[in-house]
Amino acid sequence: MTTSRQLLVRAAARNNAEWCAVMSRSHGLAGGFGEDAWAAPVRTPLYYPDAVTLGPGADPVALVARIDTAVPGASVKDSFADLDLTGRGFQVLFEAQWIHRPAGAPAASSDLAWDVVGDPDALRAWALAWDGGEGNADLFPPGLLDDPSTFLLAAHSADGGVVAGAVASLSGQVVGISNVFALDGGPDVAWPVVLDAVHRLFPALPVVGYERGDDLAVAVRHGFEPVGPLRIWWHG
Repeated sequence: MTTSRQLLVRAAARNNAEWCAVMSRSHGLAGGFGEDAWAAPVRTPLYYPDAVTLGPGADPVALVARIDTAVPGASVKDSFADLDLTGRGFQVLFEAQWIHRPAGAPAASSDLAWDVVGDPDALRAWALAWDGGEGNADLFPPGLLDDPSTFLLAAHSADGGVVAGAVASLSGQVVGISNVFALDGGPDVAWPVVLDAVHRLFPALPVVGYERGDDLAVAVRHGFEPVGPLRIWWHG
């Protein structure tokens, strides 16, 4: 990995770790940042890792000691795909790529109007649309609205319903995008309106995140480049 790409991965990993910390705090859970990783001593919210490495070469023994492996389901986001946690009872859940899009890069146009979610009722509508009937809309509690680094982006149909969206998270000199969704058309519909929102809100900041499989291919079509691998380890 080149130095410039490693710096991008570090920025993306730090951004993602800070978003995981925000999400955990919104559920009343405290984690902590160390030199090599962010980690939470108790189980984090659904879909969120118990630890995120911030640089290459993290000590796997020290890292695992900072999280709860007594109950199945602990997970580690190995941001540089350079850990081997098999000896600690983990297995690879999936692999993905960090992605980067330069600030100010042109985006496809979208006919959808958008706004930033600003009150609990709007947040609930956003969460229900994101959830798609899976029963996990409570993952996004109203406390998220109080975090100054978090922006929930909602795209609306003509009748005002939420039809697409994403979470934008600020940290350092990047904006991270996660939880991209669209009720119809998938990420190809969501990315144009999300990128328009990000460009208008943060025109000077590059965009980072991570994707895999078909979603990675869609992100590349919308101007992202893969900059480095990551792995999610799961403790069964």
